[in-house]
Amino acid sequence: MHLVTIPLGILYSQILEWVLHKYVLHELGKKKNSRWSSHWHTHHRSCRKNNNYDKDYSKGFFDQTVRSEILGLFSLGLIHTPLFFVIPVFYITLILCSLRYYFLHRKAHLDPEWGRKYLPWHYDHHMGKNQNANWGVTTDWVDRFMNTRIKYFK
Repeated sequence: MHLVTIPLGILYSQILEWVLHKYVLHELGKKKNSRWSSHWHTHHRSCRKNNNYDKDYSKGFFDQTVRSEILGLFSLGLIHTPLFFVIPVFYITLILCSLRYYFLHRKAHLDPEWGRKYLPWHYDHHMGKNQNANWGVTTDWVDRFMNTRIKYFK
């Protein structure tokens, strides 16, 4: 029974990643006075200017945009904490998926060629003509399911 919660946790985390990226980081983030505006106005601008490279990730927690991402992931962990007492394996899976998300996202922007090869949907998100598509960072299956996956580069 507990092992079933691992794939459910992975599934949930990837859907949550897509939803938050699309509706929070982009829809809310495009508004300059939004708490999430640094995603669109700083991170996207830096990636577009530098072929998907974002030097801010090398600063880690000392950079405001990266700090906002880390604190957002930490907040999601806190919000989901009650699940630990009901379905602990599911909760631990969510935490591991959050860590995976951060390290893959960071790697993709510090090593753009690696990102283009291993996370091409995320490269397309930043470098493609339409930055309002390809919402998945760690995977593209939700985009394919929601018909928001657009391939720009090979």
